[in-house]
Amino acid sequence: MDKVKLIRDDGLRTDGRKADELRPLKIEANVLHRADGSAYVEWGYNKVLAAVYGPRETHPRYAQKMDRGIVQCRYNMAPFSVSERRRPGPDRRSIEISKVTAEAFDRAVLTEKFPRASVDIYIEVLEANAGTRCAGIIAAAVAMADAGIPMRDMVAACAAGKVAGKIVVDLDKEEDNLGQADVPIAIMPRTGEILLLQMDGHLTATEFEQVLDMATEACKRIGAIQREALLNRYSTKPDAVKEGVATLDRTASPDGGDGNGK
Repeated sequence: MDKVKLIRDDGLRTDGRKADELRPLKIEANVLHRADGSAYVEWGYNKVLAAVYGPRETHPRYAQKMDRGIVQCRYNMAPFSVSERRRPGPDRRSIEISKVTAEAFDRAVLTEKFPRASVDIYIEVLEANAGTRCAGIIAAAVAMADAGIPMRDMVAACAAGKVAGKIVVDLDKEEDNLGQADVPIAIMPRTGEILLLQMDGHLTATEFEQVLDMATEACKRIGAIQREALLNRYSTKPDAVKEGVATLDRTASPDGGDGNGK
């Protein structure tokens, strides 16, 4: 079997993107009428739906905290979300992502405003193609704001890593599977405070700093798109985009390049 070439001879990635380019990103706010807040995200070939309920009474009751609320999360991948049908129900990976997502939002949400209550996040991955935990966090943050949950700032997430010896942002499926490192992060864009930081693979100290800087910059760009989706949904201006949709067909690099995202 021929080895997959992740970086082309012209320096671009297999899908035509530059190192610091994101895949096409679409965010739509308020897509579910029965949830307190909701959002839908398409990022490359990822399709993710998030719903938020609360603040409401904490269940189970022993998890209640007298001086503050809590954030709970359930991340789930649909059986049809990947090429080989998954077994329904939680597995170790989904339990881990649920936990780290809840911890990230626990720092961002003003939980002291609703003691003994909880905010519950449900993330459903409808189609997966690398980066679903970051896509889930992006959708959940917009759903949180849509529900009116008080937060210190929006939460944006993105991964960066090392592919064929080159530092890149927003890894796709092949890059995630065959690359040398993957570092997903979540931040509050205004302050730059890191809420989630994980790493799979090996990087030198210098490479890690480059990856962190690239992912942070990408999160700031994503945060602007999240805010645009909310403004579009609730704007009273007649020329506002309908249905609260914010899209980015191609996120060019800072120098104005126009690689071809998926």
